[in-house]
Amino acid sequence: MKKNKLHIFLLIILIISVGTIGYFGYQNYQLKKNKLVLESELSKTRADFDSTTKNLKLVIDSVQQELMTAKTERDDFEQKYNEEKNRMDSFSSQIEGIQGTVGILEKLSQTDPELLKKYSKVYFLNENYIPKEFIKIEPKYTFDPTKDYLVYSKIWQFLQDMLIAAENANIHIRVTSAYRSFGTQSGLKSSYTMTYGSGANKFIADQGYSEHQLGTTLDFTMSEIGATYLNFEKTPAYQWLLENAYKYGFILSYPKNNKYYQFEPWHWRFVGRSLAEKLHQEGKNFYDLDQREIDQYLISFFD
Repeated sequence: MKKNKLHIFLLIILIISVGTIGYFGYQNYQLKKNKLVLESELSKTRADFDSTTKNLKLVIDSVQQELMTAKTERDDFEQKYNEEKNRMDSFSSQIEGIQGTVGILEKLSQTDPELLKKYSKVYFLNENYIPKEFIKIEPKYTFDPTKDYLVYSKIWQFLQDMLIAAENANIHIRVTSAYRSFGTQSGLKSSYTMTYGSGANKFIADQGYSEHQLGTTLDFTMSEIGATYLNFEKTPAYQWLLENAYKYGFILSYPKNNKYYQFEPWHWRFVGRSLAEKLHQEGKNFYDLDQREIDQYLISFFD
């Protein structure tokens, strides 16, 4: 009886052992199987990844190549654009330069070059020279309202503005001499020479050398001193002109210590605002400048 129980027990143990071994064997088999499946899938995934990476790299390389080509084309286009723009800018500047030159030449052609020449014993005006057009100075601005005082028409507005400005400052400037023809100057010089002899050369120009023949030069006075010029230096009119005449384009032709004539505080010549302002600022005399430097201001004579 005891042997039978032992056999049964051993048999149970054997069955359990076989079952356990079989279970774990099966599990081990499943694990190996799953491992093989996973390794296969991993291998496939890696292959797919490698293939995708390779394809992606090809795509990236292709895109980069296209970008480089596009950049090269863009750079070429930009270079050509800049070259064309520079060419057009240069062409435009040339056109503007030509137009400017044409404008300057046209303006100069309409401006009498004699208007800025140095005539006092330097340049000569012949007996046929007459300003292109005259205008009569309004009698209220003249010393003798019964006489006709003529000036070159284009300077009248500047002269009128100056005389009005002086009136507004309670300075009553009057014109006592304006345009004088070659013949008038000749007669005047002869009469002065008869009276003063060779001494007349110090205060009156020969015919053809007078600024008055240009029609841009005037002699000023005040009613208080009349036609006598000698005291004009002491008048408020002279001081006002020294401080303001340049604003209207007028300059004192013969200041103190000039080498042409005696000091003439009454004698003022229109040379244009630009040149008059330059002379005023630099404290220079018109006749101190070289004629070539003066001629540069002919373009702005009536500005």
